[in-house]
Amino acid sequence: MNEKMSSSTNAINWFEIPATDIARAKTFYESIFEITMHEMEMPGMKYAMFPFDPMGAKISGGIAQSSFHTPSTTGSIIYLNANPDLKNVLDRIEKAGGKVTMPKTSIGGNGFMAFFNDSEGNGMALHSNT
Repeated sequence: MNEKMSSSTNAINWFEIPATDIARAKTFYESIFEITMHEMEMPGMKYAMFPFDPMGAKISGGIAQSSFHTPSTTGSIIYLNANPDLKNVLDRIEKAGGKVTMPKTSIGGNGFMAFFNDSEGNGMALHSNT
């Protein structure tokens, strides 16, 4: 395949975070980001969508529970948007059933990052500008 991505195409356009207990995972992410996620069921899969603006969203995703979604701390690292300050989200992670594995860390002019394990055991990351 020799197709080129246009300059307006994102390298990432969707993400799925594996879960073994969709209700627990949904509660975890709703708690740490103070959001409401929309649940849906598809054949063989339970799903909870992160909120997004269909007219302006460039990247979105959700939590998936199925036989082919396996939580892991060694998979790809997904950086979730925690603007304006990821410390606000970090402060809610352990109370919601997760574990902070790297505290807020400066990445110079690119803002800040942190790592955590979610309620399902997935290794995840946060990014914010401040």
